[in-house]
Amino acid sequence: MKLNLRQIEVFRAVMVSGSVIGASKLLFVSQPAISRLLSYMEQRLGFQLFERIKGRLYPTPEAQRLFEEVSTVYQGVQRVNDVAENLARNRIGQLRIACSPNIGQSIMPRAVAIFCDRHPDIRIELHTLIPSGMLQGLLSQQVEFGVTYMPIGHPSLEVRPLYKNRIMAALPRGHRLASQKSVRVRDLAKEPFVGYSSDIPFGQLVRQIFGSEEEQPATRVEVLQAHVACAMVQAGVGVALVDELTLNGPIWVNIEAVPIAPVAYAPVNVFNVQMQPLSRVAKEFIDVLGTLKT
Repeated sequence: MKLNLRQIEVFRAVMVSGSVIGASKLLFVSQPAISRLLSYMEQRLGFQLFERIKGRLYPTPEAQRLFEEVSTVYQGVQRVNDVAENLARNRIGQLRIACSPNIGQSIMPRAVAIFCDRHPDIRIELHTLIPSGMLQGLLSQQVEFGVTYMPIGHPSLEVRPLYKNRIMAALPRGHRLASQKSVRVRDLAKEPFVGYSSDIPFGQLVRQIFGSEEEQPATRVEVLQAHVACAMVQAGVGVALVDELTLNGPIWVNIEAVPIAPVAYAPVNVFNVQMQPLSRVAKEFIDVLGTLKT
């Protein structure tokens, strides 16, 4: 005979409470119904579960052995309920995120600090990746979502706008152009310029901003990341085009940020796989990111 869940529940209630009366109170079931079910279980099992001695029920050795297994089952059920409750309250879990290196040094630490304060039991795994690496991480499900400037989409990815992220001229403090309300890009082309590799999306955007090949600046130093360009500007190497998020980082004390003309943006988006729904904690983290203004 196979015991069903209801029979196991009644048996456990009698064992825990020590009586049919106690079991009926635990389960909100009548005493005759408990007694009938116990009798039916004993007939099907082929052995006695309880002996009545001086008006009280005493479990047989067989019942004690069965109760050990039933207790294990109930502990497992309790763990399932605990996990479900914790998930509902965002109290446990792990969140795997990817972002570009400049995001990892600007807006991401602030978002992580806020989120960890709200959910101290959730572990965050943060990967700083260039767009090609982020795409691979998303498609292989190594990360749940990514945050970056990535102008070339992918048919498997869903895109959520996050920040407009204006492009600014990063100038050494005291530079002759720092006092202007805006700087024309053709004026920057005449300055010692910190540029970017044309292999990365941001480098391609910078080339588009300057226009034709003849209008491109003579690059003194070429880098791969915007925060490295800022470090070069701060050291006095030259000027650069840098996105607003990177410039709003806390470490660029010797840089003047001036808007460029014409206006240009490097929009930052959230990327995730379309057919892979985001977890509740991921959605809440994205909401935190959305509240942080540049």
